Amino acid sequence: MRASVQLTGAAIASATLLIATAVHPQGQPSKLPTREQLANDDKLFLSTLGKTLKWEEPAEPVRIAGPMYFVGTQGLGAFLFTTSEGHVLMNTGMPSSGPMMVESIRKLGFKPEDIKVMINGHAHFDHAGAFAYFKDHFGVQLAVMEGDVAAMESGDRNDFRYADDFAYPPVKVDRILRDGDTIRMGDVLLTAYDTPGHTPGSTTWIANIVAEGKAYVVAFPDGAGFNPGYRLVKNPSYPGITDDYRRTHHRLEMLKPDIWLTHHNEYYGLEDKRQRAKTEGVKAWIDPEGYRRFIAVKKRQFEDEIDAQSAVPTNAQK
Repeated sequence: MRASVQLTGAAIASATLLIATAVHPQGQPSKLPTREQLANDDKLFLSTLGKTLKWEEPAEPVRIAGPMYFVGTQGLGAFLFTTSEGHVLMNTGMPSSGPMMVESIRKLGFKPEDIKVMINGHAHFDHAGAFAYFKDHFGVQLAVMEGDVAAMESGDRNDFRYADDFAYPPVKVDRILRDGDTIRMGDVLLTAYDTPGHTPGSTTWIANIVAEGKAYVVAFPDGAGFNPGYRLVKNPSYPGITDDYRRTHHRLEMLKPDIWLTHHNEYYGLEDKRQRAKTEGVKAWIDPEGYRRFIAVKKRQFEDEIDAQSAVPTNAQK
């Protein structure tokens, strides 16, 4: 195991906070791994964060607005767009998630056989792990931003930071996306924006949907999160990573969605909004202020990390 393996998944900050504040049933603080320990041990990371955030536990599917549904796990966001011409699936979670998602889709009254296209946020195993399952079982076509195609087709082997530590079943990409490309299925329009940083092909999706006779803009921001071990200043993790992040932050700041969702459920408050939606309907999901706060925090965290990595070490640190 390498000594400085980065953590996977955009939820690392939230996960670490959850772990740090966890307590035993008796109310005494738990003895839990430190952030550094998690960064240095892949198996420890997966067993601790994956369990804490319930990445591989089934979740009840729910309609969000109009043709858009949540079909992910307790911790990971996956979304289904349904139309009379076929469906679009965004993300698949961990490699184990395929059967759980199929069950959720059928529970909503839809057929996974009707999924025509799969799209993703980025090519890490906690979001792209089951694409091969859906392609193998249902023949679904996969559309991926150019910068993440190689990762998807190799199962994220030779990753710029993980090497082969978090590999998953590789999957053939059927359509290579470029910035601004669109996918239209029935009344749903999805636009792909190239927002690299977290991975070279991280993709922010904008969905234009209609619910209850009203049009909504839905954002799925991606690319702004960095993990422990990302090198941004000296010997960067990949050439141009810092510039990529800053362009991505700027682009995400320019978006003004009505609804925003992410690939980690704790960020956008899935459970709270799900409960509110029982009485409020679509209104519960509308959260433009939450989106602005989320992007502002991501940008601030990045600039703080730049400052920290740029600092001259003291004699005690040398």
